[in-house]
Amino acid sequence: MSEARLLLVDDDQAHLDALADRLAGDGFDVAKASSGREALARLDVAWPDLVILDLMMPEMDGQTLAGRIKSRADIPILLLSAIATADSKADLIAHFAEDFVTKPYDYAELVARIRRVLRRLQDQIPVEELALGDLTLVPRKREAIVRGRTLPLSPTESRFLATLAASMPKAVSTDQLLRKVWADSDAADPAYVWVTVRRLRQKIEFDADDPHHLVTDPSGGYRLAAWQLGGGLDEPTE
Repeated sequence: MSEARLLLVDDDQAHLDALADRLAGDGFDVAKASSGREALARLDVAWPDLVILDLMMPEMDGQTLAGRIKSRADIPILLLSAIATADSKADLIAHFAEDFVTKPYDYAELVARIRRVLRRLQDQIPVEELALGDLTLVPRKREAIVRGRTLPLSPTESRFLATLAASMPKAVSTDQLLRKVWADSDAADPAYVWVTVRRLRQKIEFDADDPHHLVTDPSGGYRLAAWQLGGGLDEPTE
């Protein structure tokens, strides 16, 4: 993945400079920012292929910055943090990031993860568009159209729904989802799936507590179903 443009964001100047030098030595085009404000200013100049940012920063923390980046464009983000709980990782990956690297990290592992994220994002999502009653999925654009309203999907959400769509009408187990959606994340936890399901239901369902599109299958796992509000089940069409 030589010449991919990276934006590194960290308030620890020594770490920022050292990491930038090593990545530049490995062929990446590296820009640096020591604060959230500086990072956003960098985005006004040029969009990177990947943002690598530290969560623990003063003034504007990494999570706030990630949200602001995503509000501008669906630029992939890799988070660095000492936070290591499965729930925290799952929540951050599902909502903001492509991957999460726990500090202290091995440099070779970090580079491998960077390259895997960049390579994965180049892969095409096989489903062009899928109509499910009052829900239409457009994975290639990372969008869901719910009763005429277009909603953006995170990269993780897009891959999750595309995986379910490719298996319709069959359910996909939690283990299968972990292998397909989080293939490049080491020690992926079932919590990743649960958090993603919760967020997607809040986006695409009329009532997240009574889901009709993203349903839990009695045999285990999850599946997609067509539903028209007020009209019951429809047959899915591609």
